[in-house]
Amino acid sequence: MSTTGVTAVEQQVPAQRIEIGQGVWGSLTRFAETSRLGAVSAALLVLLVLMAVFADQVAPYHPLEADFRALRQPPSFAHWLGTDNLGRDVLSRLIHGARISLAVAFISTLLGKLIGVAWGILTGYLGGWFDLSSQRVVDVLLAFPGIILAMLLLAALGGGFATVVTAITVLSVAGTVRVIRSVVLTVKEMAYVEAARAIGVPSAGIMFKHVAPQCIAPTLVLFSASLGGAIFAEAALSFLGLGIPQPNPSWGNMLGGILADQFRPKWWLVIFPGLTITLAILAFNLVGDALRDHLDPKLRGRLQ
Repeated sequence: MSTTGVTAVEQQVPAQRIEIGQGVWGSLTRFAETSRLGAVSAALLVLLVLMAVFADQVAPYHPLEADFRALRQPPSFAHWLGTDNLGRDVLSRLIHGARISLAVAFISTLLGKLIGVAWGILTGYLGGWFDLSSQRVVDVLLAFPGIILAMLLLAALGGGFATVVTAITVLSVAGTVRVIRSVVLTVKEMAYVEAARAIGVPSAGIMFKHVAPQCIAPTLVLFSASLGGAIFAEAALSFLGLGIPQPNPSWGNMLGGILADQFRPKWWLVIFPGLTITLAILAFNLVGDALRDHLDPKLRGRLQ
């Protein structure tokens, strides 16, 4: 083989390696290398999701099964995290409660981000009276304390899974609109957007093809960070008796059910649900921070 042929082969091999490394696996590997804490948090979230999906197979007892011979028992070999006031296994209710709490968080956050991103792109790109009126609506939403606004919505709509999702979705829209609007205000002044506008590309096409892709990275960060807030909101509403109704288990109403015990509950009825909520919210926040650092071009060189 000639020297020219060898050189050509040597030039192709690194190119193939780079192309493979730029795939999904390569991105996950770089994310794990640049943020070990974020990778551990992501693994914890994956375990929580798998636990929620396979709750029927993982839970040792049915979440509604009452054992009146084991009322308010402390942790033991039979019930690893103890039992509640009706003799229901706390571990089984935590596992099945993950299904409801995570479903509420994911659905409400996804809907809130979709509405907020679309609204933010429209108000940032179109401007004018639409932008002015939209921002006043956003100001009104942000002026209300989040938990108070959710309680007003639930008082009007009633409790239940759908109404909790609706209330938390409304809470997450306003902040998303503000962030995406600020991104769009910067992107629409870019040269390639001006060029597309100059050659007659419709506004809808510019927003969809040129502006929206630039909002993906901040949206991913907002989505991951907002999941923790959604879990906290569901827990707070269920704790107050306005969220997921009993006897269906969720992390929030497992804490709220102890109010009937004159604020002196058994320790395992408080520690384990509260610790689960804390770990889930902490993991979502850490993943959001790691994604922000990983997707920021200014920090990419330092992280590598």
